[in-house]
Amino acid sequence: MFNLEIKKVLSQFTLFRDLSDSEMEKIIEISISREWKKGSHVFMQDDPLENVYFIQSGRIKIYKSDINGREQIVAILKSGEMFPHVGFFRKGGYPAFSEVLENSILVVVPIDLFEKVLIENPELCIKVFKVLGEKIVDLQERLESQILNNTYEQIIKLLVRLAKIHGEEMDEGLYLLKTEFTNKDLANMIGTTRETVSRTLTKLKKDHLIETDSAGNIIIDPDRLLEEIF
Repeated sequence: MFNLEIKKVLSQFTLFRDLSDSEMEKIIEISISREWKKGSHVFMQDDPLENVYFIQSGRIKIYKSDINGREQIVAILKSGEMFPHVGFFRKGGYPAFSEVLENSILVVVPIDLFEKVLIENPELCIKVFKVLGEKIVDLQERLESQILNNTYEQIIKLLVRLAKIHGEEMDEGLYLLKTEFTNKDLANMIGTTRETVSRTLTKLKKDHLIETDSAGNIIIDPDRLLEEIF
């Protein structure tokens, strides 16, 4: 029964969706399911790189910390996502911290065993490279935004990206971004200050480029927002 639950979870990932039962069985045999409590860490930066994690439920924050303790959020991950993407074909330590934002259930796959499965299944290996390619494109776009856009433009692009990834799609192309991201979180995602984010959100509301509902959730029209910077 336990293996059936892991199979159900992993089958929802694009990486495994088209595998045959026998191919999937090889993945299930090396996988375990574990629960992490809110506030705990799945791994710490520079810990030995041993596992890849697939999120069944909950949310995980991936972040880096410099020598002064300043936090840079790399990503907020939710159900249906995996981490760390650098886990494949790489030795050494984890490149970031992973903090559990809410009680989470993760499927854990040991890297060394998974790499053996990849070698035996070339089609799965190709899928892994596609997933890594998509992540590289996303990171390139974010880096380009930091280089080419000012802080105001970066915050707009960040809101649009979060709305499309984490928001709830509404009518007429609108998205509802719930108050799960604090101004500090937003600031840490692009390397600015909480005060700057607060001032920018106030300006965007004043200019009627975003709205908030009674619960403080942000209502976003991505097309209209992007028109502000293009």
